[in-house]
Order: sequence, then C-alpha cells, then structure tokens
Amino acid sequence: MTGFKHITYTSDHGLITLTLNKPPYNVLDIDMMVEINSALDSVLRDDSARVLLISGAGEKAFSAGVDVADHTPDKVDRMIDVFHGIFRRLETVQIPTIAALNGVALGGGCELALGCDMIIAASHAKLGQPEIQLGVFPPIAAILLPRILSSGKAYELLLGGANIDANEAHRLSLVNQVIPKEEFAAGSIAYVSKFLSLSRPALVYTKKAVRAASGKPFAEALAAAEKIYLKELMPTADANEGLNSFMQKRPAVWQHK
Repeated sequence: MTGFKHITYTSDHGLITLTLNKPPYNVLDIDMMVEINSALDSVLRDDSARVLLISGAGEKAFSAGVDVADHTPDKVDRMIDVFHGIFRRLETVQIPTIAALNGVALGGGCELALGCDMIIAASHAKLGQPEIQLGVFPPIAAILLPRILSSGKAYELLLGGANIDANEAHRLSLVNQVIPKEEFAAGSIAYVSKFLSLSRPALVYTKKAVRAASGKPFAEALAAAEKIYLKELMPTADANEGLNSFMQKRPAVWQHK
C-alpha cells in the first residue's frame, strides 16, 4: 500500500507489516496516528491476512511515544481521539497482532505495544510509561497493564514512571520473547513464521474464543467457546482438512476458509 508519509505498510503472503517510519525515535504525532488508523482499516478489510506485525524503523526506538506538542489544549482532544482510535481498531482485528520492539517503547509507544496480542523485543529495548513525570497518566496503559501484571507492579510502573529492560519485561510476561539485537530482524521473521504456517480460520476463531471467554465465569466462558467451536470453526474447510490430514498422516493443505 502506498500513499503514507510516516509509516510503511506491506502485505506479503498473509503477513501484514506496519512500520512506524520516523526514525530515530518514531514519535507518534497526529498525522502519523491518522495513517496508522487508516492502515488498520485496511487490515480489517483484508480477508487473506493471517498476522499483523507492527515495528519501528531504525534501531533506537519502536516509538518514544506521542508528541508532547500534541498534548496542548488546542490539540489534546483531537490527539486522544486519533490515538485511542488505534486501540479501538486493534481490539477488532481478528488475526494475531505482534509488536516487534526494535528499540525503546515509551509512553504511547509502550501502549501501542501493549495493545497487540504479543510482544517480541530486541535485547536492548526498554519499556516504560513515564507520563507521571509530566503530570499526566496513560489511559491505555492504565487499562491494560493491570490485566497483564499484578496490581502492585502495574501501579509501580504507572505511578513511578520508571523504565524496565527487555529481560525484566520478559520475566514479568509483558514480552513473549527477547531476541539478541544483532539477530532481531531474522528472529522476528522466525517468530512470526510459526503463525503464518497455520490456518487463518483457526487463528481467527481461536483468538475470538479467547476474547469471548475473557473475564466471564467458567460456565459462561465455556458456552461462548463451545459456540464458536461448533458453529463457526467446525464448518470451515480448514477444520475438516486439518482433522483429515492428521488421520491420513499427511501435511495439511490450508485453504484459509
């Protein structure tokens, strides 16, 4: 896809790559966030996509956050509307979403990573929500961090504003995998490839089941997951192909439908 000034967007055999392209720090300003929203609208329309990978250009930063200049009284309402539009869209993306932290992810950059299903990070990456040091708070992180971490650790990061390195983030389960800096490009592709080799309907309906069950009592969660399994997944060609290929002891040939 062309026509973007501040991001790049590519689609290649099921992998959509959205790259924040304002190095060295890939600061998110309103214009860039408008483009991200537009790119996510394209993801939502793409029935062939199987994985969305979001990364940043360069080696210093995934994103150092939202432009402080866009927090002024004349811009802040527009900024919040556009920024939070990204997360409203990410919440509806059916396929796996992966943030690849090629460098620091701070403030709104950290929130963008948290909005994805999974995070991988280069070994030199750092994550943090320093907003409290500017007298404000990060609304998205205030929602998402307590869902991932213990309440005490979430409060520590939100109220203290300190950064943590990639290994500490991995220990806390904020990051799925840490990859050596010099191997990050190849390691990112290897991480993504295991999802690209799978059936799109299986990926979509598994993700849907996880979200449908989240936060519900067990019986209600099980009913939601059963319905998705029986009424949506099992009628697909790929579910039948996967089961038949296993019984016939041959590799599955996915139709992605």
